[in-house]
Amino acid sequence: MFKNQQLYHQLFFRLILVLISIGLSMFLFSKDLLYTGFFVVFISVLLLSEIYFFTKNVLQFYDRTIASILQNDFSSDFSKHKSYENYSSLFQLYEKLKDKQHEELSKDIIYRSILNNIETGIIILQKENDDWNIFLINDYFSKHFTVPKVSKWHYLKNQLPSLCNIIEEQNFQEMKTSLQIRVNKQDTQTFIIQTSATKTFNQEYYIILLDSIQKVVEKKEKEAWINLMKVISHELLNSLTPIRSLSQNLSELVQQETLSAEDLDDIKQSVATMHNRSNHLQEFVESYRKLAMLPSPKKEKTELSELVENCLQIMQPLFKKEKITITNSVDFNRWILVDKNQMEQVIINLLTNSMYALEDKEIKEITISAEVKEKRIYLIFTDTGTGIDAAIEDKIFLPFFTTRKDGAGIGLTLSKNIIESHGGYLAFENGENQTKFTVCLLE
Repeated sequence: MFKNQQLYHQLFFRLILVLISIGLSMFLFSKDLLYTGFFVVFISVLLLSEIYFFTKNVLQFYDRTIASILQNDFSSDFSKHKSYENYSSLFQLYEKLKDKQHEELSKDIIYRSILNNIETGIIILQKENDDWNIFLINDYFSKHFTVPKVSKWHYLKNQLPSLCNIIEEQNFQEMKTSLQIRVNKQDTQTFIIQTSATKTFNQEYYIILLDSIQKVVEKKEKEAWINLMKVISHELLNSLTPIRSLSQNLSELVQQETLSAEDLDDIKQSVATMHNRSNHLQEFVESYRKLAMLPSPKKEKTELSELVENCLQIMQPLFKKEKITITNSVDFNRWILVDKNQMEQVIINLLTNSMYALEDKEIKEITISAEVKEKRIYLIFTDTGTGIDAAIEDKIFLPFFTTRKDGAGIGLTLSKNIIESHGGYLAFENGENQTKFTVCLLE
């Protein structure tokens, strides 16, 4: 502000000099001092010219700086021009806008880098007048569909007509649907297409996301196989390593000419251990067979309360031994179409799971309840156990995953598979000092 005042003072001082010189020339002419008067007039003209060029330079400098700002040209470095002290406010504005542009450019680079590294096809359209043009195509989309990063919608329409046609049919409105697209002249693949529209600073954008169903399925299958192979390899090594070691020891013993009583005891112990590990391995394989070869349910009309009561009678000796209180609130008659044997297995698995969750608890209670909503039956098992640790919530339905030392880790997995084969689902919920498992079935 002070520097601007200096500029005004300089201009005012020049105008005062011009006025003084004009007044002096008029005075000299009145005294018939013609030559002196003409000289003063000449000086006045020079002063007016100096004011003209001074003002012109000031205005031109402002114009150039503002033009640079409007054109996003921030290449000038005014720090080298110390003589331009009068323009300090303009320089501050310039530098502030320059820093802002660099910040926006950095953000744009980061955002584009993130979008280009996402394994999801992304297209962002920008509306200009009544037409849509391509604002951005990420690397994944460009490589996956062999489409260059063009700027014209009609070109993309020629490359991927099925995608563009469905978007135009929806009039560029938000949607979520599946779509079949031929990729790289190969077999047709199914994609999930999800779109959204947004508006910012009077500019409309349309965002298109494409995910391959095959890719998602393959990723999940790969993760499942990796987890399964980890479990299988762990179990196999746990059994085969001691068997191999013991068999090597037995081979050395039997090669001796004579065996002592101590050697015979070693042989007996080794054989017993090998037998136990073999049994464990057999049980493991049998558990896997149950999961992999689950038969289709043979459905028949079954009364719900009777089904629950039969399972409770089977488990009653164990509940009595563990001093567990059972509350059965399933008191209404309801016929359901299920495989009775498989559903009994599910209920017993869930009750057994609750029983182990109550091992170290002072209050040991299990409650069974049921409700009907929208032609669905919900069978709910609630216990006062410690609940499920948040760190393992996403693992409890994985095959062979267990937190018990003597557990096989197939109870919940098998139960989930059985319920899903009946067209329902199995869910759980952690509450305060309780765990709830819900079986949902169709009536």
